[in-house]
Amino acid sequence: MAIAYAGIEVELREVVLKDKPAAMLAASSKGTVPVLIETNGRVIDESLDVMAWALDQKDSNHWLKGEGLQDPLIDSCDNTFKHWLDHYKYAVRFPEQSEQWYRTQGELFLDQLEQLLTDHRYLRGDSLSVVDIAVMPFVRQFAAVDTNWWSGRPYPQVATWLEQLLESDLFKGVMKKHPKWQEGDPVIRFPS
Repeated sequence: MAIAYAGIEVELREVVLKDKPAAMLAASSKGTVPVLIETNGRVIDESLDVMAWALDQKDSNHWLKGEGLQDPLIDSCDNTFKHWLDHYKYAVRFPEQSEQWYRTQGELFLDQLEQLLTDHRYLRGDSLSVVDIAVMPFVRQFAAVDTNWWSGRPYPQVATWLEQLLESDLFKGVMKKHPKWQEGDPVIRFPS
């Protein structure tokens, strides 16, 4: 979303993580996405670093206001909420506790978001920021684990915020499906 927002055109290679292409692994042995390779050959293979790369080039609506990518909410999302999200999402892999127990741990973060969104449209005020864009994908995953539970709107402010982002032209534009990339395929430009 940050790349599209900044209006930077990149070459897109859609990968299937169950069948990682050799070119991707050669660029970044981590085997995770995203992987961005600059024209000078520098590899950026962390989501927040890709966001920083894009926003350093163009940030016309000041997404990096406040603490930007150093915001404690992003850190809490990445280092605590993501842990509980993974346990909740894949509870069968973590039989030490129940799915509901893991969900409850993740809900501590959602409680924070609910409070922030009570007085404002977005997490850090009344305009969209990098904090919203960094946190939203993880909340989206959390909501998708048990859609029946989520549809009961246990977090009405968070649900409204999430729906608004999921319905945005920016999100819909970046979520277009592309065919799996293979060596020799024609170049796909993103955003398109």
